Amino acid sequence: MIDEINFNDARFEAVMAAGWIKDLESSDSRLHKEKTIEKALMAANLGSADAQAFLFNLYEAYNPYHVFGVRQVPETEGITHAANPWPTFWALLEALRTRTITGHRARDRIQAVAQLFDSEEWNQVARRVLIKDMRCGISEKTINKVVGRTHWRVPVFTCQLAQDSAGQPTKLRGIKRLEVKLDGVRILAVVTGDVVNLYSRNGKPMDNFPQVAEAIEANRRLFQHGANMGGRFVLDGEIVGRSFQELMKQAHRKSDARTEHMVYHVFDIVPLDDFERGFWNAPQHKRLALLDRAREALTAEDLIQVMPGMDVDLDGAEGHDIMRRFAEASVEQGYEGIMIKSLDAPYQCKRVDAWMKWKPFIEVSLTVVDVEQGTGRNEGRLGALVCEGVDDGKTIRVNVGSGFSDELRDQLWQDHVGSNLVTGQVVEVRADAITQNQDGTYSMRFPRFKTFRGFEPGEKL
Repeated sequence: MIDEINFNDARFEAVMAAGWIKDLESSDSRLHKEKTIEKALMAANLGSADAQAFLFNLYEAYNPYHVFGVRQVPETEGITHAANPWPTFWALLEALRTRTITGHRARDRIQAVAQLFDSEEWNQVARRVLIKDMRCGISEKTINKVVGRTHWRVPVFTCQLAQDSAGQPTKLRGIKRLEVKLDGVRILAVVTGDVVNLYSRNGKPMDNFPQVAEAIEANRRLFQHGANMGGRFVLDGEIVGRSFQELMKQAHRKSDARTEHMVYHVFDIVPLDDFERGFWNAPQHKRLALLDRAREALTAEDLIQVMPGMDVDLDGAEGHDIMRRFAEASVEQGYEGIMIKSLDAPYQCKRVDAWMKWKPFIEVSLTVVDVEQGTGRNEGRLGALVCEGVDDGKTIRVNVGSGFSDELRDQLWQDHVGSNLVTGQVVEVRADAITQNQDGTYSMRFPRFKTFRGFEPGEKL
């Protein structure tokens, strides 16, 4: 087992692990790949050094909490009969993960270690571990399906998600915490000592916000003070920019992102060990109290802020009236809506009704100006309606690709191809918001088809 193996042991010198990768690559069959990992697990349990090295490299590559901070790692060519010192490579991974070496020192160390490995071992295994992409057609789900009950199990990155409050009045009872719902990007900040890594809610590293990471690092002691977390914790929050469009553009840039004015709003905190296991039984009010300690020391100029909120008793009509007015005021101020949180609930890494979201939607009547064929499972039928129109003085053009049943996709595509009956129809489109494009025109966020407005092209009912 992984916690029973000394990976500094000399028996991992000269081990060949690339053969296992070749076996994975030899077939696209999911069952074949599972069988390969199963064979490696059996061999590892019997003491095979090459199988243990293979599984440990998979663990390092797929563990979302192990970030090495390198994107480009050169391949080598023609090196054979090298020492292949895997303990040296794993020591390099640890130095990169803990930021013991960075910048040019990290680059030079990687290049030096690369020369110690056969090109096949380096290119097909070590290099892929460094860039966190094994390129062999498996995911952490494939690995964990085989090794899930062993210590080789790869941690899965999940976080707490909210349910929609619509249609669930019985759950809007008791003392609740109300917060505005920000129009930003959900970010989980994993803090281990003085190292801060930012992730999307799906566990994707978010490297385009270095100023936010630096602000968290500078203020990390404010959050761990009195929390007995051993310097290992996760902040849950949202990064907000001057506009949603600007934020998304910079968040996905591969280089030269301009995110220095974006602010991280923290709304929860969880010990890292509990976050990794997916549950912390500390109630919401205790977690908020930990954040309040940090709030008192932060200034308005800091790039990290603690989310404000208010408590309301929803067991009476007065509380519901307060919540309604709070929601209306939040939307008027430009927020997406509000969050409604149960103060006695724990943090669970799944979608729960302890967090509920309320946000209004908008409905706009637009004219179909074009029809696009679908791809993948929608090939040969409707993919999206291209819609245009004017709403409240705003010229909107948007592709609407959701909200259709399979039968409706088939019917609309037949109507379009056969008689061109779709173009010119007026449709009701539901969306979260109208958004402005860079060229001054407008689109819609998360548009979905609701219904046709009339029976004839251009007719509104």
